Amino acid sequence: MLTQELQNDIDKIWSTFWTGGLSNPLTVIEQITYLLFIKRLDELQQLKESKASLLGNSIEKPIYLPEQKELRWSSFKDREPEQMHKLFTKEDGVFDFMKNYGSIDSAFGRFMKGAVFMIPTPRLLANVVDMISGIDMKDRDTKGDVYEYLLSKIATAGQNGQFRTPRHIIKMMVDLMQPTPDDIICDPSAGSCGFLVGCAEYMRKHHEKEFYKAGFEKHFSTDMFMGMEFDPTMIRIGAMNMILHGIEEPVLRDVDALSDANSSFTEKATLVMANPPFTGSLDKDAVDKEILRVVDSKKTELLFLALILKGLKKGGRAAVIIPDGVLFGSSKAHRQIREELVDRHRLQGVISMPSGVFKPYAGVSTGILLFTKTGSGGTDNVWFYDMKGDGYSLDDKRQPDEKNNYIPDIIAKWNNGDPIGGSREDAAFFVPVADIRANNYDLSINRYKEVVYEEKTYGQPRDIIQQIETIDKERTELLEHLKTMLS
Repeated sequence: MLTQELQNDIDKIWSTFWTGGLSNPLTVIEQITYLLFIKRLDELQQLKESKASLLGNSIEKPIYLPEQKELRWSSFKDREPEQMHKLFTKEDGVFDFMKNYGSIDSAFGRFMKGAVFMIPTPRLLANVVDMISGIDMKDRDTKGDVYEYLLSKIATAGQNGQFRTPRHIIKMMVDLMQPTPDDIICDPSAGSCGFLVGCAEYMRKHHEKEFYKAGFEKHFSTDMFMGMEFDPTMIRIGAMNMILHGIEEPVLRDVDALSDANSSFTEKATLVMANPPFTGSLDKDAVDKEILRVVDSKKTELLFLALILKGLKKGGRAAVIIPDGVLFGSSKAHRQIREELVDRHRLQGVISMPSGVFKPYAGVSTGILLFTKTGSGGTDNVWFYDMKGDGYSLDDKRQPDEKNNYIPDIIAKWNNGDPIGGSREDAAFFVPVADIRANNYDLSINRYKEVVYEEKTYGQPRDIIQQIETIDKERTELLEHLKTMLS
């Protein structure tokens, strides 16, 4: 959990960067991430050394060689600012060592080619290193909290329809999909790889014994997770995020997921979890033609759903955040993608989320589609859930509000073997596929939810007037009594 103390520590680091001349939020996050990664490399080396000392063996696959001692966090963190800065900026120094970590052909190596050390002064570097040294982030949950809080500070989030997915929403979706050890998990709009890391943490928590089986660690570290992201800064942050969570060789591609360059993404994944960009329009000539055969549109939110269907293996599952317009849009393309999900695959669930989930970035109303790729239909009764709150206030402040938290109920009702649904007056209910077809494939919850209006009765006007007169008489008497007391 992100404590107030830890939050204050991150705020101090953030402020130090700003006062030191770095004001671009993404640049600040990138530089902080580099430093966190460098610190983590030293922590991993210390673990290897402790293990070797305990067993009386030599260090297995050391990260640092003996002659590279000065490049380790524990060595340079107490040096004079000028010396530390020179260690970072010199050829084959600290920063070059980090950039060259792993093989050149590795995911990390490829994405780090464009990394640039941008901390301008020795004093700024020394201050930030000193602050980061005081933060204990050996626990993976703490690192996740720190990343989440850092990403929440990206002021440019929300542009071009790209919104940071809140960590508790990621966790809810992962808990709904319950990844298995055999899954190949993909996020085609990976960003900082929050969904992939969320699935990795689920595996560690619920399938711990699998890590002791031959071959699973390799599967987990090399080919269980894949993602696409065309923003070079975000894919570097995402790659480091995954490595810090024990995923050494994630299959990350720096590519526009909708383009022909990603045409090989066909029947590759067994589970897709994503929050694709909203409100974007693309030039059709740049879009993979196989995607356009599913939905003829320029809108990214529709194209990504087609991409996900294309990339899933038969029997593969998906949980995807979409803007409300996908659920009820009247254009040919909107209906086309809904028909595809309902008639040619198996649409299982629609969760309606409140508009405040993505605040303070945007107040857009969103939903989550839960479906399975079949290629032969299978939709029977679609489970709808009206999520009124997510455990936080729905204003820009997003303060904790556990009284308005529907997430535990959503998970409990969905993961009960068969989803639980009541009458259409309840939060969760089922809608037969025939009703959906009869309503032009409209998937908005308001089309099917029944609202019960409670009848209220009021007194007769003459009785209300009499009550007012009685109250007024009592008020006059009390006022006269008060005047008598004061005279």
